[in-house]
Amino acid sequence: RLVVCEDIVDHTNVGAIIRCAAGLGWDGVLLAPRAADPLYRRAVKTSMGTVFSLPWARMEDWRGGLDELKERGFTVVAMALSDDAVPLPQFVREQAREPHRIALLMGTEGSGLSSRWIDQADVVVTIPMARQVDSLNVAAAAAVACYAMGPGE
Repeated sequence: RLVVCEDIVDHTNVGAIIRCAAGLGWDGVLLAPRAADPLYRRAVKTSMGTVFSLPWARMEDWRGGLDELKERGFTVVAMALSDDAVPLPQFVREQAREPHRIALLMGTEGSGLSSRWIDQADVVVTIPMARQVDSLNVAAAAAVACYAMGPGE
């Protein structure tokens, strides 16, 4: 199970995502070419040092990188606000705990995932929100999704 970060430019968010992926039993993090440097001081601090223990890599090809994940057997799951998005609890009930590879796509802080990546995803998933709040901070959303789709250990 991998968290894939598209253009998340805030070092604190990158560090927090790495920390939650490590703490919730995920296998690694992939960063799009324009994502913040996880070795930047603030990212290291926010990750509580997990950036040194959880495998991470920077994608070389933003445009075709998701195709490579699919070729390697990953189900590409986009976290996005979309009319056709599946609510996270439904996705978890239907398939997230099956023993297959998941690549969880998280988008940039302002506009979320690019339409290119959403269109390439196998499924779009959203976290149901209350009180007219449309979304969570990207690191908080990653934590919720990683917990829900995690290995369950």
